[in-house]
This record gives sequence, C-alpha cells and structure tokens, in this order.
Amino acid sequence: MLTKEQLESYWRENRRLMVVVLVIWAFVSYGAALVSNWLNKIVLFGFPLGYYMGAQGALIVFLLLIIWYAKSMDETDKKYGVEEE
Repeated sequence: MLTKEQLESYWRENRRLMVVVLVIWAFVSYGAALVSNWLNKIVLFGFPLGYYMGAQGALIVFLLLIIWYAKSMDETDKKYGVEEE
C-alpha cells in the first residue's frame, strides 16, 4: 500500500507523462496540418513531407508514442511497487 506522499508522487509522474504524450500528439495531429504548405516544400522518399506526415508519418509517431507511454508507465509502476503480475 502506498503512502499518501507516494501516491501523490506516482500520479504527478503519471500526469506529467500524459501531458507530454498529449502535447506531442496534438502537435503531430494539428501542427503538421497547420504548416503543411511549408512541409510540402520538403521531399521525403519522393513525397512531399506534408503528405507523408498525413499518410504515414503521423501513424508511425502515434505508434511510437503508445510504445513509449506503455514502457514508461511500466517503469513508473515498478518504481512505486504497483506493477501488474
């Protein structure tokens, strides 16, 4: 059982991680669309970067975010002794 201080610290770390993930998600989702004209001047694998980010790049970033979040939460859970068995 966690003490009140440990529980507050655990949720502080959890919220910080969620905010970072959501900021990256929002930037990739909305930021890429807002600057797509500028991104289209850059060519990646023969495609304009704005198109690539919409078609594949964003999905890759989202998948990496999920993996990073899961690994980070596993580490945080182990740190506080609340990991699943």
